[in-house]
Amino acid sequence: MYRKAVENLKKWNSNPRRKPMIVWGARQVGKTYLLKDIFAETYYKNTYLYIDFRVEDDIRDYCEKHVSAKEITEFISAVKNQRINEKTLLIFDEIQECPGIITALKYFCQDMPQIPVLATGSMVRIKLQRLNRKRGAGSGKPFLFPVGKINQVTIYPMTFDEYLINANKTLYDAVCKAYAAKKPLPDALHRLALDEIYKYLLIGGMPDAVQTFLDTGSYLESREVLTDLYDNYLSDMELYQASPEALIRSGKIFKGIFAQLDKDSRNFKAGLIETGSKTRDMRSPIDWLTMAYIVHQSFRLDEHITTPFTEKNESDFRLFLGDIGMFTYQSGVNSASFISGDPNNTLSGVFFENFIANELTAAGIRLFYWCGKRNAELEFIVESDNKIYPIDVKKNRGTLNSLEHFSHHNKYETAIKVSANNYGYHAEKKLLTVPFYMFFLVADDLANGTLTV
Repeated sequence: MYRKAVENLKKWNSNPRRKPMIVWGARQVGKTYLLKDIFAETYYKNTYLYIDFRVEDDIRDYCEKHVSAKEITEFISAVKNQRINEKTLLIFDEIQECPGIITALKYFCQDMPQIPVLATGSMVRIKLQRLNRKRGAGSGKPFLFPVGKINQVTIYPMTFDEYLINANKTLYDAVCKAYAAKKPLPDALHRLALDEIYKYLLIGGMPDAVQTFLDTGSYLESREVLTDLYDNYLSDMELYQASPEALIRSGKIFKGIFAQLDKDSRNFKAGLIETGSKTRDMRSPIDWLTMAYIVHQSFRLDEHITTPFTEKNESDFRLFLGDIGMFTYQSGVNSASFISGDPNNTLSGVFFENFIANELTAAGIRLFYWCGKRNAELEFIVESDNKIYPIDVKKNRGTLNSLEHFSHHNKYETAIKVSANNYGYHAEKKLLTVPFYMFFLVADDLANGTLTV
């Protein structure tokens, strides 16, 4: 399947000043597939070496004791019986299992920059390794993170555009063409694209679940894969928790995301996790979950806002699940509600909010929401090119009372309404309306500071 992150790797590969590249991301989001099956097989076919530190004990043990890039390449060359030179791509998978290789990346950058090196890892587990070694609880010496000596990129579950490219490239091209022309899609295509949104809300972006659906056309089989992934996420939490208490609370927080959002106040309430607990009691497990890219945290802005946005109150925030398919599974909603694609169905608006949160995060945009007086609120506020863009997410048409209240206290460039409505722009109100299926293009423009209407 096509992944957009391959474009980052292509740019990295052609950069004469490239450094070793680490690809971060949650478990099972396709890091290894991206590096090995897509990039390496395309651009270094038969000339790459893949090392999985979970299983290749001899190489892992050697790299724990040696940081010299020259010594490491000579050892790997001997073990693999393959010469390593500037035409050889080295792929180090699961580097958190071998902290020594993390330090060694500095010396690959300094001493052997001609060797292209890609790596995958879990930042949260690397941090735990460092903490354990400093405390003397882990094996081996403390290690240094190669600050300034690496390139980095984070990948997430497949965004809607990645899903659509693989599911219906012709429709994807039509959506992009309409957005570029600032025109609505023809009604028939608009309805078809909305149908794909509902499919995506059900399937989500975990590559295995998407691939299963594309191969079989079966929502049931895709959901079975997603169920296993959801359970594996819960089981895997013990791999990156600092204490048994944090492990228990992390699991409860993960399983309670839908309940937290599906209430009058979508703000996180610690009491829903443990009776009598305070937000400060949950800070550590939330930090671990966000560092693992399992959940995304959105912070509250109040009444009159200024740039740059800051997290003024750490007690007021919302949490979103990193994959919309897992969010849908967690909700327990009937799958038929999605498959029908009926805009008047009973779906709560929180499904679409979680979807938009994931699209913004994947574009590299930090999450903030706004609350005013008399229950006025906007789901997201984005700062782009020193300009403010309020985003109102509506399941259907809905009113814009909160946006009107926001405008009394704040100047903004353009308000963005994301809904099931087709594309349109109201110049007097400075209101851009975009359908859910077109938002990935808006997110990219916001990230790049290139949004125009």
